[in-house]
Amino acid sequence: MRTPGPAPVVVGVNGTSSGLAAARLGAREAAARGQPLRILHAFSWPGRSFDDAPDWATARHEAGLIVARAVATASRTAPGVPVEGRLADGLPVRELLRQSRTAELIVLGDDDLTLSPRLPVDSVLVQTVARARCPVVVARGVRPPAGPLLAAVDGSPSSMLALRVAAVESRRRSVPVEIVHVVDSPAALEDGHRVLEAALTAVPELGGSQSRLLVGEAAPILIRASRRARMMILGPRGVGGGSLLGAVAQQVLHRCACPTVFVHGTPAGHRSTAGTVPSAGALMS
Repeated sequence: MRTPGPAPVVVGVNGTSSGLAAARLGAREAAARGQPLRILHAFSWPGRSFDDAPDWATARHEAGLIVARAVATASRTAPGVPVEGRLADGLPVRELLRQSRTAELIVLGDDDLTLSPRLPVDSVLVQTVARARCPVVVARGVRPPAGPLLAAVDGSPSSMLALRVAAVESRRRSVPVEIVHVVDSPAALEDGHRVLEAALTAVPELGGSQSRLLVGEAAPILIRASRRARMMILGPRGVGGGSLLGAVAQQVLHRCACPTVFVHGTPAGHRSTAGTVPSAGALMS
C-alpha cells in the first residue's frame, strides 16, 4: 500500500501577474507550514479534436512555460521549500476542486477583481472559493505582511471554523488575532456582545485576543478594516447558510485589501462536530 505524502499547498496559476503573486504567497505559506508546494496550471484545448496539431503543441508549450515561471518565482521566494510544477489536462475549476480534496491549502491570485464592477460568479476564482473542500487563500497586493490577523465572526458554524483556523495561524505566525463582529444597528449591540462572548468561549485559546464590536454594514466595514490587516480569515457562508457563498463573503472577496482566507469544513459527505454548513444551493447574484 502506498503511504500518502504530506498534504501540499496548491497554487493555481494562469499566466498573469496575480498568479505569480499567488505563487509567492503560496511559497511563504508552505514554508510556514513545513509542507511541499505544488504549482498547478490546468490546460484545456477548445473543441473535441486536435486537428490543428501545431497550434495545440504551441499552446501546450506556452502552458508549460506558465508553470515554469511560477515555479521559479516560488523557488526564489522560499528556497528551502520543495516545489512541484504540474500541468494538468482539464477544466481549471474541476481540477482545483479535485486538488482541494487532499490539499492543505489552495492559493489563488485575485485576477484584478477590484477592477470589475461586479463579482464574476462563473470565474475560476469565485467557483473555487465557494466550492473547495479545504481553505482557499486569495493573494492580494504586493506589500510585505504587517498588522494583525483579522477574524470575522457572525455566530454561524462557518465563522466558528474560521476562528479556529485563526487560532492556529496566530500560534504559527506569533501574530495577534483581532476578532471583529458587525451589527447593523445600535439596537443589536447586546446580541453582538453575546456573539463575541460565544466565539471566545468556543475557542478559548483566543481569550487574550482583542475583540471589536462595530455598527454598520458588515461588508464595507470589514473591507475598510482589511487595509490595516496582515490577513483576513472568514467563513464563506454566513448565518443564513444555504448558498455556496454568502453575501458578505462575496463583497469581501471582491474588494478585500489584504490576503483573505475562506475557510471550509470537512469534505462533502462527512459530518463534523464543529457543525459545518453543507455545500448546497447556488451562488447569490
